[in-house]
Amino acid sequence: MKIPETQYATTVDGVSIAYKVVGEGALDIVVVNAVFTSNVEQVWEWPFGASLLRGLVSRGRFVIFDRRGAGLSDGVSDDRLPTLEARMEDIRAVIDAAGFDRPVLFGVEDGAAQCFLLAATYPEQASALVTLNAACRGLWAADAPWVWTEEQWAEAIEWIEQGWGTPEFAQAFADTFMPSFAGDPEFVRAYSRIVRNSLRKSDAIAAERMWRDTDVRHLLPLIQVPTLVLHHRHIQSVELEESRYIARQIPGAEFEELERPDLEWGEFFSHFDRFLGTRQAEEADFDRVLATVLFTDIVGSTEKAAELGDRAWRERVEDHHSRVRALLGRYRGTEVDTAGDGFFATFDGPARAVRCAQAVVEAVRELGLEVRVGVHTGEVETIDDKVGGIAVAIGARVASKAAPSEVVVSQTVKDLVAGSGLAFEDAGEHELKGVPDRWRLYRVVN
Repeated sequence: MKIPETQYATTVDGVSIAYKVVGEGALDIVVVNAVFTSNVEQVWEWPFGASLLRGLVSRGRFVIFDRRGAGLSDGVSDDRLPTLEARMEDIRAVIDAAGFDRPVLFGVEDGAAQCFLLAATYPEQASALVTLNAACRGLWAADAPWVWTEEQWAEAIEWIEQGWGTPEFAQAFADTFMPSFAGDPEFVRAYSRIVRNSLRKSDAIAAERMWRDTDVRHLLPLIQVPTLVLHHRHIQSVELEESRYIARQIPGAEFEELERPDLEWGEFFSHFDRFLGTRQAEEADFDRVLATVLFTDIVGSTEKAAELGDRAWRERVEDHHSRVRALLGRYRGTEVDTAGDGFFATFDGPARAVRCAQAVVEAVRELGLEVRVGVHTGEVETIDDKVGGIAVAIGARVASKAAPSEVVVSQTVKDLVAGSGLAFEDAGEHELKGVPDRWRLYRVVN
């Protein structure tokens, strides 16, 4: 099999992502590989990974790429790691560069988290989702006791710091994560080569930190694309219980455990082929997606209108609307409605929505106006080209809790923008009118 030359896609924030498009056929597959075995040039020399890729080639066309910070792609900054949203946009950049239309997403280990976000946010861009030893959360929690504690992550990072690249480290790495194969010296040597060529020591530490800080559990129930969750019991980077949990949370997901230490991936492809074969006739259009909603409201508009008079107030509102619309365009927001003197807009990324909200607060202050802004991420419905659903109601209620010139966000938004540089202050728990339960809200403070 001839391996094509490496190409590069440029992301929205200017990062170069190395990728290869391999094979041909009607089925398109995007491989979001495990970061510790991510080098589009070297992976073909690692028999365990190469046999999986050859199996994919026999089934269609796939694109494999090096995630930012790995292989031949641009590195990451130690002091400002990319957000999950940015890493999801890397996948989209590669899909666009490859010219794929609604591919199958295949996510391995922590790469699956990026696939979960993409599938929830852009269901129209994926025909199916397959995961292998998927991770949805990195850090221990009472409802996720199978994942590592802070102490275990610290030990793993120290382990990398002290031994990265040594033969002893490679053997220990294989013993820990692939014990069924660790007794084969040639396997360990090949495994060591791919790991060393995938990450520098500093990038390996950064990758551990990004995995540790990942939590996409709240996205799983929103995924609507057909999903197959596979767990290879002989690859022990992720606990079996995490895969079972993911399969329970994604509506309609199928779960299968791979039991044999199969270097040719026969058991994997038997499930893969069956799953995709039965789904080809079941594809449907979905009208529910994950979106971020933003609501703004001018503070004291009635009093301001009385002070200025009708004509001057109308001109002031027109200036306000012009500035808000310009900022929505800048931050890739979509105006849905203007109710009186406020805006309702949607975004496909929460960090952009929050940045836009901050910019709106500053822009209208120059007009002698103050606004309160609320931001929430959740499932929205599109009916007759109108956006609705519980997430919209929650967004409006969140906005009502903001003080003048204040941006308030829900817990979901805060979690999704972790690592973006945005800072928040706890605004306490609140009852939101017409919405069940109590909601923890946060003020944006930078």
